[in-house]
Amino acid sequence: MASAPLNVSVVAADHQVWSGEATMVVARTVEGEIGILAGHEPMLAILAQGEVRMTLANGSKVTASADDGFLSVENDTVTIVARKAELV
Repeated sequence: MASAPLNVSVVAADHQVWSGEATMVVARTVEGEIGILAGHEPMLAILAQGEVRMTLANGSKVTASADDGFLSVENDTVTIVARKAELV
């Protein structure tokens, strides 16, 4: 059974890094690593320097490095805003 999609945006201070649908997002926050699936409760977290990993519906993964920012989750939308971010 396929998971419901999350709408994900990874944005750096000066450009959009990646945007699309994912079934899961894993990111490092100052309180530890967090996994996000569809239906996750709304939250706002401060990012720690590290990777943000998005798993797509076909099983492939997209990875970005990000630091100095925040992560927001609401209504199956994940927004990651970082001072510096890039695909790896």
